[in-house]
Amino acid sequence: MQLPPKVTPRAFARLSEIGASAQGQALRVAVEGGGCSGFQYEIKLDAPAADDLVLEGAGERVVVDSVSLPFLAGAVIDFSEELIGARFVIENPNAASSCGCGISFSM
Repeated sequence: MQLPPKVTPRAFARLSEIGASAQGQALRVAVEGGGCSGFQYEIKLDAPAADDLVLEGAGERVVVDSVSLPFLAGAVIDFSEELIGARFVIENPNAASSCGCGISFSM
C-alpha cells in the first residue's frame, strides 16, 4: 500500500491566511504530463471533487485526484518563503530528478 502525501503545518497555515476554506476552496495538487522534465505539478485553489483524497488540518484542506495520487505517494507538501518568492513546494521521493524551478520532475 502506498503512503499518502503529507501536508506540513506551515502549508495549512498559509491556506488559512489566504482564507481558502472560507471561500469553499481547497489546495489542489495534481501531476500532469509536460514540463521540462516529463511531469509537472499543478497547484491551485479548487473545489474538492467526489473522488479526491482530502487531507485536512487547521480547518483547511488539500486535495489530490486519484490519477495523481500514485505520483505523490509519500510526498510532503509544504509552503516556502525565500528571497525569490513564496510558494507551495513538493518534496517528492518518487521524483528521480527535477528541474531548477521545482515544478517539473521525472520519474
